[in-house]
Amino acid sequence: MKRPTLTAAALGLAAFGLTALAAEPPKMDQASGMSYALGYQVGRDLTGTEVRNDALLQGLKDGQAGAPAKLGPEEMQAALTALESRITEQRAKAQMEAAQKAAAAGTAYLAENAKREGVKTTASGLQYKVNAPGTGRTPAVNDTVTVHYRGTLVDGTEFDSSYKRGEPATFPVGGVIAGWTEALQLMKEGAKYQLVIPPALAYGDRGPLAGQVLIFDVELLGVSAGAQAQ
Repeated sequence: MKRPTLTAAALGLAAFGLTALAAEPPKMDQASGMSYALGYQVGRDLTGTEVRNDALLQGLKDGQAGAPAKLGPEEMQAALTALESRITEQRAKAQMEAAQKAAAAGTAYLAENAKREGVKTTASGLQYKVNAPGTGRTPAVNDTVTVHYRGTLVDGTEFDSSYKRGEPATFPVGGVIAGWTEALQLMKEGAKYQLVIPPALAYGDRGPLAGQVLIFDVELLGVSAGAQAQ
């Protein structure tokens, strides 16, 4: 029988069942800690998915004892495939709801931010505020820049910071998200800007920051000429 490829959540169902049935939290020796951590993660992954703990525990016991399965090979495969499908559906639904919520919050933030003193909005929808103008060179799209930055969501959640890493980032102007590429070509060395980047100029509908309006505090430290300019 070919086994379906399951998510980590499905593979960890046994740990979830034991945790759910425990009368009190397990003592956290190493084995218990690993089991609890897996169980907690699986529990979150299975939010909204019906799991019957009595059947789950019976399957665990039978498997550990090497007893004959109470489902035939085809039934087993069908059940596991259905579980994987259910988990995928739940995750897709949760992601869609989160994206819709983020989009609504982002739209409201962009509208309010556009009214703030000193904020400028470009034709593309990029918003920026000059906190320090800088006096050095302005980079071109083929140049390489060195910057310090901090990135947050509209609710204040920080998702990245070169300051916290203790080291600035260096990258080509044309090798980053569109909002950064546009903003960097407005800046001079030494400048400090706050950028508010709509999803279309950030990650669109891709990845963990899909649909998010991103806020960056950016400090342009240096500009190096690109290959074509040298």
